[in-house]
Parts: sequence; C-alpha cells; structure tokens
Amino acid sequence: MSIIIKPYNKENIKSAIEIWNEIVVEGIAFPQEESLDETTGDEFFKSQSYTGLAFDEENGELVGLYILHPNNVGRCGHICNASYAVKSTCRGKHVGEKLVLDCLTKGKELGFRILQFNAVVATNIHARHLYKRLGFIELGTIPGGFRMSDGSYEDIVPQYHIL
Repeated sequence: MSIIIKPYNKENIKSAIEIWNEIVVEGIAFPQEESLDETTGDEFFKSQSYTGLAFDEENGELVGLYILHPNNVGRCGHICNASYAVKSTCRGKHVGEKLVLDCLTKGKELGFRILQFNAVVATNIHARHLYKRLGFIELGTIPGGFRMSDGSYEDIVPQYHIL
C-alpha cells in the first residue's frame, strides 16, 4: 500500500471521524470517551497544531490520521503530543509507521523539540514495538493509568522522542 499524507480539510470529515471514533469506541487506546460528530470533529481536527490524513494512493481512500499539538504550555511548550488512528481494515499494513514518521517531521517543522506520549497503554504491543523501532524511549510504567472500556485498569508507558 502506497500512502500519501495530506493536511486535514473538511471535505474528509466523514471518513476522518469514522476512523477516529472507531478507536474511541474500542476503548483500549485513546483517553477520549465521547465520539465526534461532523461539527465537533471538524472543530477538534482544526484546533490541533496539525492534523495529517493518510490516503491510499491507489484508490484515494482515507486509511488513517494523526493529530499533533502542544503537550503543555509556557516553559514546556516545546514538547508536543500526538495521537494516531488507523482504519481497522488497514491495520498491519504500515500505515501507522508512515503516520508516526510524518508526525516526527511535522513536529520539528512546527518548532517542537520533543514528541512525548503520555499514555501508551502497556497492552498496545504493536504501537510499543513501532515506537521502539523508531527510537522512542520509554520512561517507565504508571500502574493502572488507563481505564479500559470494560472498566478494568491497565498500565501506561509514557515515552518520548527527541526531534
């Protein structure tokens, strides 16, 4: 699958919120609990420092996206944070890797110095392997830091990458 990543635009809102909401509803990776609709989704994606959309170049299908934004303010405003969503039917095809690599480049272009993930769920093995392969450094474990959709608690593993 050949992937091209473009900036968010409203004409892709339906597909973008469908992919985003799929992760929210799964309840095993994103902290959000509320699904987006076209209005809240457009506001959310536009409010980020950058929202990147991944398209399959062969058929033009939106297959994933990411959001990039400051992780904090003021003296920590040089640290950014991101979230990635890949359409369930396209997982395992390296879409996530392309999203993360694009995000690392975009974060640096926007003047950020560090990309930090606050809440990588410990059981999200595929993401953790990808991040490790791309040079992210795990900072430790926060026991029970994420409430799963079934109400149980799972550890989170914060990590970072210098841009």
